[in-house]
Amino acid sequence: MKRPAPDDALRAHVQAACAGWRQGGAQPATLIEALVRNAAVHPQRVAVRERERGIWVEHDWTALLADVLALAAGLQAQGVQAGDAVMVIGDNRLRLYQAMLAAMVLRAFPAPIYPDVPPAELLHYSRLGRPRIAVAEDQEQVDKLLELRRLGGGQLGTILYDDPRGLRAYAEPGLLALEALLDEGRQRLRDQPALVQALLSQARADDVAVLLHSSGTTGQPKGIPLRHSHIAGGVRNAAAAGYFQPHEEHYAYLPMAWVGDLVFTLGAGLLLAFTIHIPERQETVAHDLREVAPTMYLAAPRAWDHMLTRVQVGIAESSRTKRAMCEAFLRHAIEMERRRLDGTAPGWRDRCIRALGEWLVFAPIRDMLGLARARRAYTGGEALGEDTFLTFRALGIGLRQFYGQTETAALTAAQGDGDVKLHTVGRPMPGVEVRIDDSGEILVRSASVFAGYHENPEASAAALHDGWLATGDAGYLEPDGQLVVLGRVSEVMHTAGGERFVPNYIENRLKFSPYVRNAAVVGAGRERLAALVCIDFEAVGHWAEERALAYTSYAELSQLPQVVELIAGVVARVNRVLKPALALHRFVNLPKDFDADDGEVTRTRKLRRTTIEERYAQVIEALYASAERVDFDVRITYENGQTGSLRRTLALQGVA
Repeated sequence: MKRPAPDDALRAHVQAACAGWRQGGAQPATLIEALVRNAAVHPQRVAVRERERGIWVEHDWTALLADVLALAAGLQAQGVQAGDAVMVIGDNRLRLYQAMLAAMVLRAFPAPIYPDVPPAELLHYSRLGRPRIAVAEDQEQVDKLLELRRLGGGQLGTILYDDPRGLRAYAEPGLLALEALLDEGRQRLRDQPALVQALLSQARADDVAVLLHSSGTTGQPKGIPLRHSHIAGGVRNAAAAGYFQPHEEHYAYLPMAWVGDLVFTLGAGLLLAFTIHIPERQETVAHDLREVAPTMYLAAPRAWDHMLTRVQVGIAESSRTKRAMCEAFLRHAIEMERRRLDGTAPGWRDRCIRALGEWLVFAPIRDMLGLARARRAYTGGEALGEDTFLTFRALGIGLRQFYGQTETAALTAAQGDGDVKLHTVGRPMPGVEVRIDDSGEILVRSASVFAGYHENPEASAAALHDGWLATGDAGYLEPDGQLVVLGRVSEVMHTAGGERFVPNYIENRLKFSPYVRNAAVVGAGRERLAALVCIDFEAVGHWAEERALAYTSYAELSQLPQVVELIAGVVARVNRVLKPALALHRFVNLPKDFDADDGEVTRTRKLRRTTIEERYAQVIEALYASAERVDFDVRITYENGQTGSLRRTLALQGVA
């Protein structure tokens, strides 16, 4: 289904304004110039497909640009000026992306926020850039923004919303539908023929394109302004190494506030003229992915783990013959991939078995997942489990690791398809310099490195030195130039015996198991290490159901003796790859997962160690006191924002 342009006259006017790109053909310096270039060179090529009520609605590049310009004209009429911040909050929707681009047209900048952020946290974000206008997806987000006003976000005067359901009876001042703003902007463009060209000529390469936010693991999140030049520089570095290709089929489902979505969807999406697909809602992401079958796919490690769990559950629930066949071919393919990564080429027998497995098992699984056409698949944000990594590569999905920070537009290093090592994140991209300082910290210099934190000169001075970004990560370069990341420099700790360890490294090893969703390793200044473990409710629940183990909640499941033994086996396997002095001697299954609403992890799922160690101090002390059980009151934040507590008796387990 193809939605027509706003009107033929406006479409023709926009196309005429883009004619200069057909003549000049220069490299776009901004995301807006890239959008204009695409409308000039590929006017009728599909730019975006968005699923609405089960139907994929298509928008070509000319229609996309026309709507962005109309929204820009509407925002301009609302008083948005160069240097203003525009808050954006909600799940992935075309109108929200268009509003972000419209702000860039005016040399203002969008400040996207994670959709699950509660009003109390929004108050901090509202002070970064001090936005007077916010764009919200639906009633849920509008309610939070209205609460933000009541909490003291007084500068927020206008709230624009995309989905009108539930909002028609609202009488609060400053509420306006995005569709109404779009109509107003279209009328302005019709009434002022010169306005189109005036809007197209404003954006500059050194303008702030977007204000993102740090994870806030050690304090309040900092504002990270990325300029058009930073995003364009990073995308071109990645494209030069073949990590991005023009006209990819891209799936835009990751949080809009995450740098990965910003760079892949708007950055590479515009600069390389991707076709961008937007799912109907988060609940339909897996279903819609099958219909899209993107050529490039990015997912966080936990998403890959979850996808693997779906595969494993599907195999386990199949007939005995199918299960045996799938398991046999997978075992062979995983071992073959392991040998291949170690430098051993497969023999003719391996290739024959692989070809048969491709026809019977691997191709159908890729199709079921929606990755049948995925020539490039990436993961980033944290380490991915070795078993998960090998399994997807064995399935014929060329999964590779990305490495970067928001401060580098996410694009620092990546694994090459023919040069993958399990323990590295690959080589620095073309145009990226990486060195290791005397303390072991990774330093980066590139066109994609930001210029400093928003209104925070102290933090900027600490992070930037003569153009080099201090990433905060500890690591080293191997002789062949591959980069190894060990963990955060601030998290390098020592036991009482002086043994150096990085908790994140051990935690990632624990999370390599599909049964562990989160973990926190403790033991700085103590003789031995211990772990607080959060089980993966879906994976462990399925494991328990297969064994007819009854449970009614996460808390009850986590304390079943059989589940405690299951996790004890996971910890024992991790201990086998650790130095004896760093082995985990005890652990506890917590009765709930670490929660961003409880302040235990950030919105990007990074641990807030100080909060965790303070909140679970009683449990930690019991672990080191060699107690077998401890009664503990767990703090819980409910969906409506209210808090409560849950009293549970926790089993404390030693590891042989």
